[in-house]
Amino acid sequence: MKLQDIQVSKCTSHVHVPFAASWSQDNVIAMATDMGVYLMAAGRSKFKPVASILFYISCIFLLITSVESSDITNAVFGNQKAVLPAAFGDFNSDEYPDLFVIRNHKKTIEVLLGSDTEPLVRSVGIKCDFTKEVTSIVPGDFDGDALMDILVTLKDPINETLNYVNIIWGEGGEVINCTQNSKVNFKVYGQPLALDYNQDMIIDLFGEEEEGRRAFWVFDKSRGKPKKILMNEEVNNRKFHELRIPHSHSFLDLTGDSAADLYITTKQGFEVWVKERDQRDGFKYDPNRTIPLPPNANIVGQTLFMDMELKGKIDHILPVCFDSLCKNSTIYVYSNGKWHNLKINFHFNGAWGFVPPPRKNDLFLDAITLRGGDFNMDGYPDALATLQDFNGNLKTYLLVNEACVSPANCNEFNRTFTVHWTALDPVNNNTIMGVFYDFMQDGILDIIFVHGHGPGSKKGNVSAFKNSLDYDANFVKVMVLTGLKDKEQPVIPGPLGRKNRTYGTNLPGPIISYHTTTQEGLSRAAICPQLPQSAYFSLNLPYTLFGLGRTPNFLETLNVGLSGYSRQWTQIIPNSQMVVIPLKLENPSQWIARLFVTPSKLIVKSFVALLGTCLLISLIIGILYWKERREDHYEKRQEAHRFHFDGM
Repeated sequence: MKLQDIQVSKCTSHVHVPFAASWSQDNVIAMATDMGVYLMAAGRSKFKPVASILFYISCIFLLITSVESSDITNAVFGNQKAVLPAAFGDFNSDEYPDLFVIRNHKKTIEVLLGSDTEPLVRSVGIKCDFTKEVTSIVPGDFDGDALMDILVTLKDPINETLNYVNIIWGEGGEVINCTQNSKVNFKVYGQPLALDYNQDMIIDLFGEEEEGRRAFWVFDKSRGKPKKILMNEEVNNRKFHELRIPHSHSFLDLTGDSAADLYITTKQGFEVWVKERDQRDGFKYDPNRTIPLPPNANIVGQTLFMDMELKGKIDHILPVCFDSLCKNSTIYVYSNGKWHNLKINFHFNGAWGFVPPPRKNDLFLDAITLRGGDFNMDGYPDALATLQDFNGNLKTYLLVNEACVSPANCNEFNRTFTVHWTALDPVNNNTIMGVFYDFMQDGILDIIFVHGHGPGSKKGNVSAFKNSLDYDANFVKVMVLTGLKDKEQPVIPGPLGRKNRTYGTNLPGPIISYHTTTQEGLSRAAICPQLPQSAYFSLNLPYTLFGLGRTPNFLETLNVGLSGYSRQWTQIIPNSQMVVIPLKLENPSQWIARLFVTPSKLIVKSFVALLGTCLLISLIIGILYWKERREDHYEKRQEAHRFHFDGM
């Protein structure tokens, strides 16, 4: 039988269908797979054994490739599914990001360590119990010893907007001391923002103190109570607007000078406090950079910072509801001094919208939050959003950053978000939160979901969605550390013996950008802040991941800015992971960069294809050899039974 392709209809990306095959009366075979629907015609020639074997092998191959599941919950979490993700960070300095979670009715925190074998995040008993409810976790170095500490905020049982701040000091390795007496114990309204107030690479805090005044809490190496600095002392008792709770205060460079500024959200708008390199302590208020709220906004969500247009500038992304029930929802972008309404289409089998806050006892729904990441690796950052329909059903959807067909529809902005309603099915059913995470450490972002109420779901359970790209995309991952050294534990054991301890821990404030030329000869630039937010489950990854699409070219320049200083590297290899260690902040020429190259999936696919081809050729040779032996044996038998007339 001779097979001939009649038609191949490819499926859109991320559409999952079970394998199916049928044979029609007119000898047409139809096979449905994840790659598409294949129609093949069968001729009337004799069905040869080799052709039949090839046909069956192709069917088995298509079947195997089609049953790949996007639900990898068991492979990632094992039996540790009843957890609430709260933060990311490399707790044990093994270069695998770990997951900080809340569990046990919000009374326990635990560190699930990242691994390269299943389960990919695992419990080893690094946990602490509390008598009060945990509201947030902020990992970082709060004493300058290069070991990761854990800041935990606990809810005041009398006033729910007040939080106690406690710090669990890091001891190194994979242990945690919960019995130590922390001298850090003060109250803040809402949740604090992690930043570096005085450029010493020791994490400090900003927030609203118990008396209702704006304040910084500056830490040093003593592990004592931090120094409290009131903001109004810096600006001659200027009358401040009331801070919004929940807030989306941020710490990132908004002026282009490589120094991270302070972005404050108030009930009237957004303030920008500028950091100058020569001004080691504090920030200076710039009234010309104040941003008003979008027009007619009834409910304002959390600000998300990303470079939507790939123009090398940071845009402010803001989810907004025009009514108290969020039946009329949209997303605004603040760019070039004005708000642009992207007019997102939230209609799919009915109307959908954001979830109006607050929802009692749902930590992830205190505020409308978008979480960014380049899911399809085309270079344009996408987002995850939790939506609800008018029946109260909640679900987390993928919002893909796409070109705006008509700039007039996007209020003169070139990009918009398109909701891909079925891209994450069925893993995202009854979910209240989704966040990007690279499980395989291969530069491709997967997704962690938190499930809420609904049929067949357990409240507070997590699930994992594997991102299976249908093309070989390139990326660059950059992580900037504090640069502080651990003098007591200079080396730690590794899989190949002893190795140098990774310098420092999570560092908020760096700004990373790159410039390259595409295969079409077009200039391309992107910029992204590292850990700009830390409160209200912003769940920023401790590194920056740039998708490069199909562009295999070297990055012409990659720039890292920190505290007013910057350094540029040239000719960065695609599919590489870069760790930047600013040993001497004031001397960028001495910053260290470690480059780890990840092999492209195309290499693995080529090896598999070559191996498969060799096996197939070997199989054909074996079949032909077997047929030849069988024919020889038949001829010998015929010769043996032949009547010899010469013997008569």
